[in-house]
Amino acid sequence: METIFEILKAILFGIVEGITEWLPISSTGHMILLNEFVKLGVSEEFYDLFEVVIQLGAILAVVLIYFKTIFPWGFGKTKEDTKDTFNLWGKIIVACLPAAVIGILADDWLDAHLYNSVVVSIMLIVYGIAFIVIETKGLGKGKVESIKNITYKQALGVGAFQLLSLIPGTSRSGSTIIGGLILGLERSVAASFTFFLAIPVMVGASLLKLLKYI
Repeated sequence: METIFEILKAILFGIVEGITEWLPISSTGHMILLNEFVKLGVSEEFYDLFEVVIQLGAILAVVLIYFKTIFPWGFGKTKEDTKDTFNLWGKIIVACLPAAVIGILADDWLDAHLYNSVVVSIMLIVYGIAFIVIETKGLGKGKVESIKNITYKQALGVGAFQLLSLIPGTSRSGSTIIGGLILGLERSVAASFTFFLAIPVMVGASLLKLLKYI
C-alpha cells in the first residue's frame, strides 16, 4: 500500500510539472510548494534526479510539437527555409547566454538561499500583478509579427529577462514573454520564442543537475 501511495504522489508531481511548465506560473515554484505538503519518501539526491527526469519529459513534448520548425532539413524545406531555421537557432543561443553564464556561476548560491516557499510565494504574487499590469496597458500588439523578424538585439533582451527566472517562483516563460512584449514582440511571437528557448535552457539545467551526481 505504501508503494502505491508513493507512485500516486510521483504521478501528482508529474501532472503539476506538465501543466505548469508551459504556463507563465513557474513550474519550479509550484514543485517547491507541492513538496512542502506532499513529501516523496526518497532521499534529497533522488528527488533532485526525479525533478530532472520529469523536466526531460516536458522538453521532449516541445521537441515533438515543434520538430518541423526547429529541424533545419527535410519536410519540404527550401534552402531559404533552412537558412531561416539556422538563423532562429542563432537567436535562441544568443538569448540563452545570459541565463547560462549567471546560472552556472550562481547555481549553488541560488539553491542555498532562494529555494524556499517564502521566496516562491512572493514571486508568484509579483508576477501575477505584473501580468495584470501588462494586460491593462495593452501590451502584446508589437510590430514584430513573425519569429524570423526578431532581431538579435531583441533576442538578447529577452535573454536578459530570462535571468529573472533564476529566482524560484519566477516563471521562465512568464519572464521571457513579459520581456518580449516590452521589447515589441507580438503576443503569439513572444510565446512561441519562449517555447523554443525552453529546449536548450531545460536541457542545460538538467545536465547541470546530473553532473552534480557524477
